[in-house]
Amino acid sequence: MNNDPAVRLQDYQVFGEFGDVNPSISDAATYTFLSVEKMQQLFSEEVEGCFLYSRHMSPMNHYLTQALAAIEGTEDANVMASGMGAISTCLLQLCGCGDEIVSSRTIYGGTYALFKNFFPKLGINTHFVNITKLDEVKSKINEKTKVIYCETISNPLLEIADIRELRKIADERGIKLVVDNTFSPMVVPAYELGANIVVYSLTKFINGTNDCVAGAVCGPHDFIASMRNVNDGAAMLLGPVLDSFRSASILKNLRTLHIRMKKHSENAMFIASELEKAGIKVFYPGLPSHPQHELIKSMINPKYGYSGMITIDAKDAETAGNLMICMQEAKVGYFAVSLGFYKTLFSSPGSSTSSEIPKEEQEAMGMTPGLVRFSMGLDNDIQDTLERILGCMKKVGLLK
Repeated sequence: MNNDPAVRLQDYQVFGEFGDVNPSISDAATYTFLSVEKMQQLFSEEVEGCFLYSRHMSPMNHYLTQALAAIEGTEDANVMASGMGAISTCLLQLCGCGDEIVSSRTIYGGTYALFKNFFPKLGINTHFVNITKLDEVKSKINEKTKVIYCETISNPLLEIADIRELRKIADERGIKLVVDNTFSPMVVPAYELGANIVVYSLTKFINGTNDCVAGAVCGPHDFIASMRNVNDGAAMLLGPVLDSFRSASILKNLRTLHIRMKKHSENAMFIASELEKAGIKVFYPGLPSHPQHELIKSMINPKYGYSGMITIDAKDAETAGNLMICMQEAKVGYFAVSLGFYKTLFSSPGSSTSSEIPKEEQEAMGMTPGLVRFSMGLDNDIQDTLERILGCMKKVGLLK
């Protein structure tokens, strides 16, 4: 297998019904059978190229799953109507009543709320740990543990999960390592490094145009097939179905992911370096000052840099808020949650994407009220962007 995900994606070719260079979109919820025997077979097993009902799989969703599997280097994938749909169905396929999860404490707020507030209703409990401390991870694993869960680059503090070492721990205990790679598609080959299963919010970098919500689970064929099983598959029975038209648009956008990730990373590296030189406290794994810089350096595909995410400390909530409003007015980008857009997006994690995490726990993990998270855009003149950011920082008193 070629080690470059862009080459693997490039080599994945699929044609439309009439030889179209974009595959034809099947606008149907259900599909006909040519025999009673074929219908019975499809309800008991997967048959390549045959479809029974779009909640199970549709042709366009199949094309998108194969493209994602090519990028990630997995045997198979399954797409969902949201990133949370992907995370929840994946974990519910792996865990049942009485089981436990060991999770990184610094994760997306929606995932944290799912684990902390919702899963206990189903009898599934989670131990939150500092994922960078492997002894702490080990100490929370017991006979009930089924999964270690983490984000490759954590939201929003940009801590790095040592996927290789976490996989060793998972194998020793006979459990699975599930990794959310949303911040670093193509940048970090999470599956090749050791993740058993990789989940994504396709909404972000992978789609890149902020016009849809979608998610994916990438992994071994048998696991993905189990999620689609008509009798006990979480994806099949909970029904987080991605619309075929959205799959088609994501597949088209996917073709430029390698180019976009290079530019996102290049711009982020430049801004992070310059802000640090200006005296701003910056969290960016590409900087030598990042405590896990050497670790992430050993994990990345260097062609695609260190991802497009930066977090800074603007000292207090008021300054952070004023800075974001100023940057929006200066057309640096948009004061908005999410990431992976062609324009720079910035938000204050403590009161937005991580607001589900209680304040005392935010403080324990180092999330201060003044944090501002940037998803760097595809700006062509990044020097001009820097000057606008610095101008706003001076205007709100963050710099002299």
